[in-house]
Amino acid sequence: MLSLRALKLKTLMMLILGMMALLQTGFIGYFALTYLTQSLDEQIGLRALHVAKTIASIPEVIEAVEQRDSELLQPLTLDLASVNDARFVVIGDRNGIRLAHPSWQRIGKPMYDDDGDRNEPALLYGKPYIQKAVGSLGASVRGKAPIFDRSSEEVMGIVSVGFMLTSVEETIDRYRDTLYVVIVISFVLSVLTGLWFASHFKKAIFGLEPEQIGRLFQERNATLESVREGIIAVNSEGKITTFNKAAVDTLGLDANTRLTDRPIEEVLPDSRLMEVLRSGKPQFDKDVWLQDRNLIVNRLPLVQDNKITGVVSSFRRKDELDAVSKRLSQIQQYADTLRSQSHEYSNKLHTIAGLIQIGATDEALALIGRETQSHQALIQLMVEAVPDPILAGCLLGKYNRAKELGLNLEIDPESSMKEIPDHIAREELVSILGNLIDNALEATLKNKHKEVRLSMTDLGNDLIFEIEDEGEGVSEQDQARIFQKGVTSKSGEGHGYGLHLVIKLLQKMGGTVTLEPGDQLGSRFTVYIPKADFSAS
Repeated sequence: MLSLRALKLKTLMMLILGMMALLQTGFIGYFALTYLTQSLDEQIGLRALHVAKTIASIPEVIEAVEQRDSELLQPLTLDLASVNDARFVVIGDRNGIRLAHPSWQRIGKPMYDDDGDRNEPALLYGKPYIQKAVGSLGASVRGKAPIFDRSSEEVMGIVSVGFMLTSVEETIDRYRDTLYVVIVISFVLSVLTGLWFASHFKKAIFGLEPEQIGRLFQERNATLESVREGIIAVNSEGKITTFNKAAVDTLGLDANTRLTDRPIEEVLPDSRLMEVLRSGKPQFDKDVWLQDRNLIVNRLPLVQDNKITGVVSSFRRKDELDAVSKRLSQIQQYADTLRSQSHEYSNKLHTIAGLIQIGATDEALALIGRETQSHQALIQLMVEAVPDPILAGCLLGKYNRAKELGLNLEIDPESSMKEIPDHIAREELVSILGNLIDNALEATLKNKHKEVRLSMTDLGNDLIFEIEDEGEGVSEQDQARIFQKGVTSKSGEGHGYGLHLVIKLLQKMGGTVTLEPGDQLGSRFTVYIPKADFSAS
């Protein structure tokens, strides 16, 4: 047996609507036919009774019954039956003996021989009545009325007028045939309506079956709860339709509070989702404060048939994204260090190999000695002055990067950076120094000079770093805006973020940075980072 779940939505809807049409028209038809049968029986019975009463009050009939004149009554009853479209008109005396009948042979015989009815209501009590019976002429509906003596008002006879039930059945058959046609037409129309409605409905649900929608709904809920970003969606009226647990946690909302169907402006007055709903313009990576939390927010309008039907917003705490950015920055620093070292040593090895091949062994040994002495001095300085491996690795990478660019990163041998407090995140410190040194190298290279100088000290209450380049310098006008996001002297996209990140990280640490002209040319950036835990204050 075919399961209903195995049927397609379109087929199922056609079957359901078709069955409903059959049931409705069948029920209505059965009720109509039953009611019609009863009504016709009742109407025919009343008509028969009315004709019987009328005949019973005709003076000629009364007089003929008194005289028991069948010669007069017989043709008269035939005429009366014909005029009233009745099947028969029978007249009997007070004893129920026939005085007139469509068949001459039955005159003079008791009327109850026909149907067993002794006509007692009319003959004994003088009451007219309606009766269904099967007589010698067939099944009929009869109306029977007493004939009263005009002087004594006594019952002196009876009139029985009958209409055959076959006429009722013929009428019912005609209506039944019409009903069958109506049922077939209703079924066909219902199937066509189901086909149209199912096609329209399937289009609205993108051709999916109910089971597929159910699975997608479960997948959607699982997806919403699995992502770490908070998600909130509103409909065209600005009421919340969708949200996930991450949204509740990120915004610090009460997990027991019902959010569905609540206006977004009531729950989050500053969400600005209604602004997007009205304008239809998406917003990406917006840095906002909401519920006393710094968030990175995306807002996207939902459009269907060129009409905005809602807005969905995804958001995440900015400090989480910053942490990811810092980790990526640290990885980038390590990658740059390895790449620079690999490139630098590859060049040196090729040079040494070439010198050996041409027989210049003395020059090769001298180059090896110089390189060894230079790196040994740098490594010795890092070991003594910068014991922190992350910071030392960053500086070694920048040193090799400078060599790769044909520049010299000179680290002051008097530098000391041994007392870095534990609360200062090393990846943040590396990000600050890495961005400043990279800018210094690029500025020096652009100005076709060679030297970039770095000095460090941890004496006193601050960690102090000085980075001096030999670039073109920074004008007074640019000094006031150089740390703003997107401000850069470089061409192309993807610039103007390094110094902005530096100032943001320093603000978080409670530190500062100053910019002044270098001793000879270029610029000097001086960074001050307090050793005290600024975030705990």
